[in-house]
Amino acid sequence: MMIFPTMELQNGLCVTLDKGRLDEPMLWHVDPVETACGFAASGAEWMHLTDFNAIEGNGDNAELIEQIIRTAGIPVQLGGGMRSREHIEHWLEKGAGRIVVGTLAALDPQLVEELARQHPDQIVLAVDVWQGQVMTDGWRQSGAFTPEAFIAAFGDTPFAGIIITDIDSDMSNVEAQLGLIAGLASSARAPVIASGVVRTCDDISRLKYAGTISGALVGRALFRKTLSLEEALQTAMPEPEAVAEFI
Repeated sequence: MMIFPTMELQNGLCVTLDKGRLDEPMLWHVDPVETACGFAASGAEWMHLTDFNAIEGNGDNAELIEQIIRTAGIPVQLGGGMRSREHIEHWLEKGAGRIVVGTLAALDPQLVEELARQHPDQIVLAVDVWQGQVMTDGWRQSGAFTPEAFIAAFGDTPFAGIIITDIDSDMSNVEAQLGLIAGLASSARAPVIASGVVRTCDDISRLKYAGTISGALVGRALFRKTLSLEEALQTAMPEPEAVAEFI
């Protein structure tokens, strides 16, 4: 299972949110570029980066994001405000390894399907769920889709992955989140990445043994130091296959 150490930017600073509330960020006093390089040094193969200012349509983290992409040493999966072909292709040209789309997929699914086919293994679908409905516009707008219908509507679109977040639970009921994400993953045709469910190594173990989930975003737990990235990566590794003993 792939672990994506996760960084979220607002006004050039690392933050995390409680239930998607952009107006109440928790600030982490770390250097974003150094932190990204630290992810690679710890053995991560990918990192995930979200630009909250791009979601809100204010501020500009572009220069910082470009610096992270250039210097992190691992591919960056980038999300936040990706609402046009031009914006998505701009960041692919700047070197982003993958682009995460959510709102655009609800507004213009045909365009997103075209982009996924034009950029194999580089477009990721975000499915953010609140009380059984898919949310858009930075978790602020309720859509007209259930997550099951939203995922099914894209059929065999070749997404690099599908990130599923249960906003409603937001760490308060991890068992319910795991059930929701594992259930959606069982019918999804692209690899599913769980978001917002990892607090400790035990949560990674449960995701791994669910059998249908291919990866997890891990952010707040790393900043709160309830687990280290090295521990997360080790826990996510496949179990060694049993070898028969010969006498």
